[in-house]
Amino acid sequence: MAVQEIVEQTVTGLGYDLVEIERSAGGLLRITIDLPWTKPVAMAGEAANSATALAAEQFVNVEDCEKVTRQLVFALEVDGVEYKRLEVSSPGIDRPLQHEKDFQRFVGHVIDVSLKAPIGAAAQGQVNATRKKFRGTLERVQAVAEAAGVAQAAGGWQIVWSDAPALKPGQKVSKKRPPAPLQALGFTLDELREARLAPIVSFKGRGVKDDTPARND
Repeated sequence: MAVQEIVEQTVTGLGYDLVEIERSAGGLLRITIDLPWTKPVAMAGEAANSATALAAEQFVNVEDCEKVTRQLVFALEVDGVEYKRLEVSSPGIDRPLQHEKDFQRFVGHVIDVSLKAPIGAAAQGQVNATRKKFRGTLERVQAVAEAAGVAQAAGGWQIVWSDAPALKPGQKVSKKRPPAPLQALGFTLDELREARLAPIVSFKGRGVKDDTPARND
């Protein structure tokens, strides 16, 4: 049985999500896990915000990692998988986004995306047509596609950002200065080489969305 299959069966069997598997030099096998996520049910008023925030702020802890490590050591030994050191950890601030559910979970967060091919003819405004890497706030895009003459609901993704210069600590923005225009890049998951949460330190916590469009450096 392949390492990917062994690890995934073990991790999901214990009730966690497998985020990433990495093999590093020196025989290190690094496994990243997270708590399962389900789309919050819409509620009315302040109770909805409290419930959503509470669910978003639940993280993998040391006990979770130890439990998965013990079970993986046994499973890997049974299948004769060779490694020198096993490391199980929670996702960092640059958590990879790989599945549709990952993107649904982090709508409203700032992410970094790398495209498989340059945006080319799709480039607009000041965006370089040969560019592949972008940073912006993740948004869900709803559209209507027509297939065989029948309108069908279709969805996609986009990131939105502003090229306004970063403010210095204590600097105030004049109300008379017009805001920098927002730019957007639409994409499908098949067009991505890689997507990750932007490694931005926030004291609000990972579960709190940032309503300010990202600045694309």
